[in-house]
Amino acid sequence: MITAGLRRAIAAAAGREDADPLLRPGPAPGSYASSLPFRLDPGDPRTAAEGLAARLREQLWIAGAEVTGPGFVTVTVTHATLARLAIRIAHAGPACAESDALAGRTVPAPRPAAVAGWPQARAALAAELTVRLAAAAGATISPERTPVPAPPPPPRDPVAEAIHYAGSDAVRFALARMPPGGQPPEAAVIARHVLANPAYAVRYAHAAAAAVLRWAAALEIRPAGFTPRLLAEPGELALLDALSWLPERVAVAARRGRPDEFAGYLAELAACTIDTMSTTSFRKIPDITSERLWLADAARTGLAAALGLLGIDAPSRL
Repeated sequence: MITAGLRRAIAAAAGREDADPLLRPGPAPGSYASSLPFRLDPGDPRTAAEGLAARLREQLWIAGAEVTGPGFVTVTVTHATLARLAIRIAHAGPACAESDALAGRTVPAPRPAAVAGWPQARAALAAELTVRLAAAAGATISPERTPVPAPPPPPRDPVAEAIHYAGSDAVRFALARMPPGGQPPEAAVIARHVLANPAYAVRYAHAAAAAVLRWAAALEIRPAGFTPRLLAEPGELALLDALSWLPERVAVAARRGRPDEFAGYLAELAACTIDTMSTTSFRKIPDITSERLWLADAARTGLAAALGLLGIDAPSRL
């Protein structure tokens, strides 16, 4: 995908295959900023950035590379590269979330332990998800370690009660999104079927993208050819940009041991998907083009891959 290609291109331009470009979003869809020059030359990052930018501009799929701020390199890919991500993700399936960003690293398997409350449930799930994300980013997972004895669960298990009330997927996402030391989720809140509830919105977004494809198939309209310039609406570009970060967000969350950051990214991707699938361009027969069906398929595929990494069902209907 795009960020994986940028990783390789920036590392090659720097002459360091193991260099982490430390990517972050640029000012517009399809733009990506790297702080690598600060590590290459702490004393004069702008000069290092200028050299990187010059070499990156030689790539045909890169529309521009410039030095920004005190020494960042901001790279903008061509519109065609960003738009064609819709086809690449749809074809890749669950592999769209994978990369080799953590190749060569070994991550220990989590220790199974009894869950005695919200903090323990959050810690156990964070350990499990960190391993899942690391494996998707190319890390090697070491054999399972000997479990450490844990205290027996209390007579009243608030996590089990929340699962009974709100459902396992809602509780699992709320726990995945819970930062270290965060407040435990409230079952009455995460059970609500409203878009303001991220535990519901991430699953609704997948169903919304699936609904567009199901509706089009019922009308015998299916994705066929692809013309990149026909994906140019602001919402479409924003969704493509959000999708382009999927494998990078997997790798960063695994490296930091912070699956809550990945869950937060997934909530943002869901919001972009819902906004785009709700526009008339995806709801009126005259406006539903082959390119938009590819984008709906990419959104459905990306959301399913992300939810799968969190161990959450990706429903086609809600």
